[in-house]
Amino acid sequence: WRINVQNRSGAAGGLATRYARNRPADGYTLLGASSFNKYSRVAGGSDSRSWTDWYYMQAAAAIGSWAVRTDSPFQSFEDVVAAAHANPGEITISTSGAGGQWHELAAVVADLAGIELKYVPYGSGQQAALAGLNGEVDIAGGGVHEHIQFVDTGQLISLQQSSTTDITTPSGKVMPMLSSHLPGVRDRLPPNGTYNLGLRRDTPIEIIRQVEAAFSAAAHSDAFREMVTQLHFVAELMIGDDADRRAAELETISAATFE
Repeated sequence: WRINVQNRSGAAGGLATRYARNRPADGYTLLGASSFNKYSRVAGGSDSRSWTDWYYMQAAAAIGSWAVRTDSPFQSFEDVVAAAHANPGEITISTSGAGGQWHELAAVVADLAGIELKYVPYGSGQQAALAGLNGEVDIAGGGVHEHIQFVDTGQLISLQQSSTTDITTPSGKVMPMLSSHLPGVRDRLPPNGTYNLGLRRDTPIEIIRQVEAAFSAAAHSDAFREMVTQLHFVAELMIGDDADRRAAELETISAATFE
């Protein structure tokens, strides 16, 4: 079937959420969301709860990343921490938008490291990566999938990434794992970005089951798995009660982080 994708940005996903919520609950309108749209209600962009008003399905998760230009005075995560202690709130880091997944990751990392950063929002993770590449900010915040090509070609240096192991690029560059610098970070994650589709919760159950079956088949397909590997995402199918619990958990982390 042909899918008509409409990008309705604004209000931390609130505009897209309200649009989908006002459409008929017939299974023909899906809400595409990052991390179960967890920040929208926290920020006041929507009054709908992701785990009671929506039936969400998760396919994969992205890995957070910090990187800098090769001519940056910061050549390691420790360099950033030391400079931030000396100059609180002066080091700039790009994010995919206020309250977005990479803003939240940066806030969690900064809190654990005991530092203050200045967050500069951009329209997307790709734009945030280019901002770092162009020298508009001190640190490029984003995802591994948005940084790895620049790290691999020597245009950016990786400071940290939030997976559980170091990542080696095709040319042999190492993207070090964050937990080697901040061991306690595992207790504060996951603020990584997850990729979800949602249906209104009052959609007839037989329709939900049909969409769920198609979603699960797609998430297990060779083409999707190949794409996940190429982008350095983590394949993680989550539906039903597991997805509801994750949605509630992520909104709780967002509320606590930005409080």
